[in-house]
Amino acid sequence: MEGGVPEADMSAFRECLSLSYKNPYVLRLAFSAGIGGLLFGYDTGKDDFKAVDRKTWLQEAIVSTAIAGAIIGAAVGGWINDRFGRKVAIILADTLFLTGSIIMAAAISPTILIVGRVFVGLGVGMASMASPLYISEASPTRVRGALVSLNSFLITGGQFLSYLINLAFTKAPGTWRWMLGVAAAPALIQIVLMLSLPESPRWLYRKGREDEGKSILKKIYPPEDVDAEIQALKESVDMEIKEAESSEKISMITLLKTKAVRRGLYAGMGLQFFQQFVGINTVMYYSPTIFQLAGFASNRTALLLSLITSGLNAFGSILSIYFIDKTGRKKLALISLCGVVVSLALLTVAFRESEVHSPMVSAIETSHYNNTCPDFKAAVNPGRWTCMTCIKASPSCGFCAHAPDKLLPGACLISNDTTKDMCGNDHRSWYTRGCPSNYGWAALIGLALYIIFFSPGMGTVPWVVNSEIYPLRYRGVCGGMASTTVWISNLVVSQSFLSLTESIGTAWTFMMFGIVAVVAIFFVIIFVPETKGVSMEEVEKMLEQRSLQFKFWQKRNSGSEKY
Repeated sequence: MEGGVPEADMSAFRECLSLSYKNPYVLRLAFSAGIGGLLFGYDTGKDDFKAVDRKTWLQEAIVSTAIAGAIIGAAVGGWINDRFGRKVAIILADTLFLTGSIIMAAAISPTILIVGRVFVGLGVGMASMASPLYISEASPTRVRGALVSLNSFLITGGQFLSYLINLAFTKAPGTWRWMLGVAAAPALIQIVLMLSLPESPRWLYRKGREDEGKSILKKIYPPEDVDAEIQALKESVDMEIKEAESSEKISMITLLKTKAVRRGLYAGMGLQFFQQFVGINTVMYYSPTIFQLAGFASNRTALLLSLITSGLNAFGSILSIYFIDKTGRKKLALISLCGVVVSLALLTVAFRESEVHSPMVSAIETSHYNNTCPDFKAAVNPGRWTCMTCIKASPSCGFCAHAPDKLLPGACLISNDTTKDMCGNDHRSWYTRGCPSNYGWAALIGLALYIIFFSPGMGTVPWVVNSEIYPLRYRGVCGGMASTTVWISNLVVSQSFLSLTESIGTAWTFMMFGIVAVVAIFFVIIFVPETKGVSMEEVEKMLEQRSLQFKFWQKRNSGSEKY
């Protein structure tokens, strides 16, 4: 899942780069804590475990248990961050991730693998909160947004790294063990780095340890700014403590009765819901599978194409930091969703054409082998069987394509390593998830366009809007509700994707995501206000008085005019 990223403009990035020689200590703090984002992104790589290869429910369980663990980790992590500090929370998250990685790498069964995923999920959920919080509280004000955005880039960079390492080990014995074992390295590195770093100065101030906090601030800020920042921090912490005391009296009824909060929750929680239900994490979790569904039989080729996809996602996370301030949140979200709709339409057509024009199964070709798929043997009309019929008939069936023309009739055989090797020895391609197709290139273009449009817009806008849209007193409570929404939505989508592709087909699954994206466009037009360049006080007034503005590209006038 994409992390929460406050926006930063290009001047902030230039100043951030100058820190590398002016004050490397600050970059060390930010990068060391940002490794948590790398762990988060790396974990979204799909695990390649032999016993799970053709078992959809196990694939979904392995992915979903980590997300369920992340929900718990994020919830518990909030308390740990406040009680024991940001540094302790990050180290604990790393320890959980390290433990889970070791368990998974040594797993002898899918059950043990799932146990490891729970530990990893707890660590990822905790780190997803603690890392950006630590960076934000230990960064100079002028470059805080740019440094926190490093965490978001490392999330997408972690996804890229996961596919790169998986690709490197595709031909190594026990590929999945190498994949999961390597994941322990950054967790161990971060533990070592964090042990040598101080606690967040903001947390120290809240706990009454002002002298320790001041000594850290003197290392972060230039001498001429230290006194002003210390005073600003003291005032900010005092205000935050008062807000925390008042927030204890907040009830759900109070939230829903307050117009600005209610409308803010509509926009914030809705954006988080649609961010997941247009299918982004499905693409990232299952991209190797999707490429095989598109007709790319080689696992190595599918991983290479997934590497390109994750690279585009990382590039988009950089672009978003510039465009969100230039274009505006609402307009960028709408442009993003329109592009997502077009991309999903292309994917729907590509996969539907692949299904309709799937190669036939030849009884003669099948008879060349001694391990015919039992379902094909028992079929009433085997002459009508296609590759798609074969691989959907049973997890125990696979398709050995014709050589040299993959689109000619092939063989429907029992799916196991022996058959795969026999098929390969005859210079044929072996398919278990998808079929040979002339439309694989269209699926590749569709997925690339999807990432290019999604990442700079819907990948960032929901998090930015949620950081701006709630009144100060309710911001923590409402932000928690929005965060819960995104994790639960993520869980539902990842749990159901492969089951949907088996029950209604890949094409119609992508069409469902496309329909959701169309609904999301109307949702953004109606419920999401433009918060670009609007102060927090004006945002609250805007939500109190808001009326529809279908001409979202025009800037509203402030003052007495209704929003």
